[in-house]
Amino acid sequence: MSERPGDGQTSRRSASLQVARQVVRTEAAALEKLERELDEAALGAALDVLLACSGRIVCTGMGKSGIIAKKLAGTLASTGSPAFFLHPAEAGHGDLGMVVDGDAVIALSHSGNTAEIVGLLPAMRRLNVRLIALVGSMESTLARESDVVLHVGIEEEACPLGLAPTASTTAALALGDALAMALLQERGFGPEDFAGFHPRGSLGRRLLRVASVMHTGDQLPCVGRVAPLRDAVAEMSAKGLGMTVICDTDNSVAGIVTDGDLRRLMEREVALDSPVAECMTVDPARIGPEALATEALRRLEEGRITCLTVTDDSGALVGVVHLHDLWRTQMI
Repeated sequence: MSERPGDGQTSRRSASLQVARQVVRTEAAALEKLERELDEAALGAALDVLLACSGRIVCTGMGKSGIIAKKLAGTLASTGSPAFFLHPAEAGHGDLGMVVDGDAVIALSHSGNTAEIVGLLPAMRRLNVRLIALVGSMESTLARESDVVLHVGIEEEACPLGLAPTASTTAALALGDALAMALLQERGFGPEDFAGFHPRGSLGRRLLRVASVMHTGDQLPCVGRVAPLRDAVAEMSAKGLGMTVICDTDNSVAGIVTDGDLRRLMEREVALDSPVAECMTVDPARIGPEALATEALRRLEEGRITCLTVTDDSGALVGVVHLHDLWRTQMI
């Protein structure tokens, strides 16, 4: 019986999907092998080299290994370890001048015999830098010439032709991440540090503190408890936040007056000469300057209010955070 039109395409698609699943299985097996055989002593030695590094961490690799090296350099730099990527071919044409005494080098090569990498080894020795290798072959030139060797051996590539770097690059990527995260742990790098390196990213915004977005100094609307209501109205108009804080003589927060309060006061025909202390809302919602901005936003939205007073541990006023500022921060 002859094959119907479209049967060939369906058969090819089915085979392609089987290949895709096999790729995932093969790469997952490579990662499981990497975890089982991870040399803790070698990893510890690599951490010692990087912690002792007084310069930068130079990541290098050729081809697909170079792409993994670039990613490793970016991960290290964003987690507290100054790092950059050095293209091994360009290094042989002058870029080697970027490497100086005190740097540490991480070289990635599955074979460990990549010509461009091997060609840099004499210069690395001359520059007196420590060399960490991520290699698939412990008998390779790179492995023999390195100070520390992290083995990234695999059983097979996930490519059905057995040619394209697939499982080997996945394993190298995972081991690079493992090294970077272990180094982060050793350095005591925390969320606040991470936010400092990611001020414009979504991750950094999640770690933004109230102190970074609150209004302070001349922008802060505030009058004393003994002031008349008209002074509070003038302060609200001048600062444009739709509210003013009422403070005691020790700068502790006594209350607030908002636009909504003013409307209700006008309906009651309260005189502008009335003491503001008789018109304010006492014990207003407040938050600390080190609280997360996301927490401030949550409290404002849940409370259906537009401002929070920001106070220190003693209850003294240090700022005001406004809903609109937080919305703008979330959209940057």
